[in-house]
Amino acid sequence: MQTIAATPNGAPRAAMQGAALREDDVFLTLTVAGQSCAVPVLAVRDVLGPHAITRIPMAPREVAGSLNLRGRIVTALDLRLRLGLPSRAAEAQPMSVVVEQSNELYALLVDQVGEVIPLVAADCAPNPPTLDPLWRDVSRGVYRQEGRLLIVLDVGRVLAIG
Repeated sequence: MQTIAATPNGAPRAAMQGAALREDDVFLTLTVAGQSCAVPVLAVRDVLGPHAITRIPMAPREVAGSLNLRGRIVTALDLRLRLGLPSRAAEAQPMSVVVEQSNELYALLVDQVGEVIPLVAADCAPNPPTLDPLWRDVSRGVYRQEGRLLIVLDVGRVLAIG
């Protein structure tokens, strides 16, 4: 499922980088309200299509509820609300990116899941000063790719609600 992009001279990027790529340089891309984001693939345990979510009374508004993943209860966190973005349309069905943090599973509700791509740490830029403070708090850095800004999310910080 790894994507290998070509460089301007046509050589596969992965071939050029060779041993420079490490597992922690591989990310799963996702989209939230039109914004491209990425999470380390090593943090991802599963990717799910639309799933039944049970509301949790008196939970923070970012917590969409819980879902059942093969008999295990998983807390579902709506990334749109967590990142201060507008709510998703009622008819839109989010996808779930299941991540593990401190031996607990969490489902990050996203609009779309992209691909698994390698990213070179040297190409990562620090968060721009114009980035919203909420986003700066959960971002590990940014990559500029084909006219878009890819924000690398820090899963631990995203899950730190409150």
